[in-house]
Amino acid sequence: MNLKNSQLEVDNWIKEHGVRYFNELTNMAQLTEEVGEVARIIARRYGEQSEKESDKNKDLGEELADVVFVVLCLANQTGIDLQAAFDKKMDLKSVRDKDRHKNNDKLK
Repeated sequence: MNLKNSQLEVDNWIKEHGVRYFNELTNMAQLTEEVGEVARIIARRYGEQSEKESDKNKDLGEELADVVFVVLCLANQTGIDLQAAFDKKMDLKSVRDKDRHKNNDKLK
């Protein structure tokens, strides 16, 4: 997934179909709602809670894509180049954390 292209795709969709971006606070609330939907599916499907009949047809991939969409909206409207930020984060993790998990006795 190329984040730069995805940001452009979302921006084009907003301009063509969405009229305008919701403000940042509304999108933050929307993001929280979408993450909650992901949490509900995971808690019931992979956790200890039982899954309701109405939840069995929920698509985890679709809900994760909703999260990504809102994150891309927030990046666009706050002027963040998410590809650059992600690449920088991966470089940092590759240096700072390269042995961290290998040396964690809790993970053995």
